[in-house]
Amino acid sequence: MLQEFSTIFVTSITFEQVATNLLFALVCGLTISWIYRLTYRGPGFAVSFVHALIYLAMITAVVIMVIGNNLARAFGLVGAMSIIRFRTAVKDTADIVFIFFSLAIGMAAGVGMHKLAIGATMLIGLVMILMAKSTAVLPMGRKFLLQFSLLGDTPDAVPYEPILKQYCRTHKLINVKTEEEENLYEISFYVDLRDEQKHYELVKELRKLAGMLRVNLFYDEEAI
Repeated sequence: MLQEFSTIFVTSITFEQVATNLLFALVCGLTISWIYRLTYRGPGFAVSFVHALIYLAMITAVVIMVIGNNLARAFGLVGAMSIIRFRTAVKDTADIVFIFFSLAIGMAAGVGMHKLAIGATMLIGLVMILMAKSTAVLPMGRKFLLQFSLLGDTPDAVPYEPILKQYCRTHKLINVKTEEEENLYEISFYVDLRDEQKHYELVKELRKLAGMLRVNLFYDEEAI
């Protein structure tokens, strides 16, 4: 152990090896970010996350090169990293997968396993693209939350039912709430759209109805 601590600042890696490892980490990180953009299906695309995947691969490569085969460096790095607190919530499971993807490829590049880094990036990326393009594993449709407020004697006084049947495969009433104002109702549905590209048209048609005050369509906490 004393020998490990005595050699903590000694490294045998050359500048050429560092540059090569970082270059492979950069290339793989760019490829991973491109795959993420190609396969992403979530509601809110974040450019900062795409950039973070590239940085993560390169930084992981640096961390692995710093540790090397030195046990003392590994313990020291764990202690230093333990003070960092990550408070950003990751909503999509796929985002977590891509984070681990970048970490693993960065590790491979950092230890000089360049063929493994490139090969794994290509093979795993190909599987991700094929799964994203395949319709066999896709659900029939995503569930949206439709909420609207209408003014009338009863909720059935406004003819919204034909519009829902036109744009939705299914629509399930989940809540009817009366507001403080007289004859004002807030109604909520779970809807499965026939064509998700026409969600704006659904909202537009509902807003044309007499007595309709507010119309909101939600998916993953984002309103349309």
